[in-house]
Amino acid sequence: MQEGLNQADYAYLSLVEEVLANGLTKKDRTGVGTISMFGMQRKYDLREGFPLLTTKKVYYRAIAHELIWFLTGDTNIRYLVQNDVKIWNEWAFEGYLKETGIGKEFPRYSETWKTKLTEFVQNIKDDEAFAKQWGDLGPIYGKQWVKWESKTGREINQIQNIIDLIKTDPSSRRILVSGWNVGEIQDLIKQHHSAPPPCHTLFQFCVMGDRLDLQLYQRSADIALGVPFNIASYATLLTMVAQECHLIPGIFTHTIGDAHIYLNQVEGLKEQLQRTGFPAPTLKVAKKPFWEIKFEDFTIENYESQPPIKFDIAV
Repeated sequence: MQEGLNQADYAYLSLVEEVLANGLTKKDRTGVGTISMFGMQRKYDLREGFPLLTTKKVYYRAIAHELIWFLTGDTNIRYLVQNDVKIWNEWAFEGYLKETGIGKEFPRYSETWKTKLTEFVQNIKDDEAFAKQWGDLGPIYGKQWVKWESKTGREINQIQNIIDLIKTDPSSRRILVSGWNVGEIQDLIKQHHSAPPPCHTLFQFCVMGDRLDLQLYQRSADIALGVPFNIASYATLLTMVAQECHLIPGIFTHTIGDAHIYLNQVEGLKEQLQRTGFPAPTLKVAKKPFWEIKFEDFTIENYESQPPIKFDIAV
């Protein structure tokens, strides 16, 4: 790892180094295989800049669109597809192949598979009925964050609840959001065209004087592809909530259960470890009420980075 990195790149790449050096090679659900460690933690102080990695290009527009999508409670990828955000396409597509029984005709990542994926995504974009049938990922993040169903059928907006608590009882130790709905996890697992049960299991806010901190517990983390997005996404959410509550966005603590590197991602990460970085950028969010913030209200300033690194997603 190079010297002189900003604090976010340093924290992230130190995680990469530690897992590569000390991790255990394991089989995994996807069949790709991983190098894995359990119980990892890194901290990112937003007062030192916004933690968007600079040792490789990270596409913030996809992160912002996904976060807005979560906050609407939507679980259908059509909004993302219509905004050219591809990060959830393969989950819905693999479910489509399994449920229609045509998966064997399209070996994963073959040219025929890629052609079929392109056709599938275009159908999601153009055909509302097709998107309704095949684009929904099941009761994942947004559903649990803002439309958690109580046993009486009432929908609970956990995000609004934490905002209210921060404003009315800032010393509370109950300012948290759960993405792990035990009552729906088994149904989610059984659905062929759903994403896996939420990796972002629980997150908690804490008011520290005039500063707002946030900790995420993530049960499973794809270090190469997912973690850079996760860091920036929760740093954005922290910024939004802090602004709504007239606080300074402070420290994002990222606690990970199974922190893993897929075996087909090792060489790309080794390349990233050799790169120099740039100063951290700044995130600006329009001064608007929390629920009125849209994609267009986010601006990343002074972002300079190394080129992107291509990694395959393991589904």
